[in-house]
Amino acid sequence: MPGVQVAVIGSGVEHEALAEEVGRLLAERGCTVVTGGRGSVMAAAARGAKSAGGVTIGILPGESRRDANEWIDHAVVTGVGHARNLAVVASGDAVIAVGGQWGTLAEIGFANVLGRPVVILEPGWQLEGVPRAATAREAVELVLEALP
Repeated sequence: MPGVQVAVIGSGVEHEALAEEVGRLLAERGCTVVTGGRGSVMAAAARGAKSAGGVTIGILPGESRRDANEWIDHAVVTGVGHARNLAVVASGDAVIAVGGQWGTLAEIGFANVLGRPVVILEPGWQLEGVPRAATAREAVELVLEALP
């Protein structure tokens, strides 16, 4: 799906293997992977995308591109801290949530307000009306099928 950008959001070192698989599967489908550009799930998703020859974008909370993880191709500095969560999901045509805490919940909310399809990969937030996927492959398929 060349030209499609999918935001992978979340946190938690225990979710990194799933995030890496999501990133790889998205890149194999030709999608650009957008993340918050830093560590944990964000780095794992970018690492997975790069392992499959994909392109990555990191939307950073600070003011320096040097803060991006090593798998980010294009770093966007915002200087707005947590408010960058809106830019992360707005930059994706769709969103996959992998683990996460309050920042991830905010991103899911922003994505829904913006009309972006969202899929939560197990385990993760349980939110009414937001589809869940049991595997990384299922998450990728569900979110890409939901695109207009």
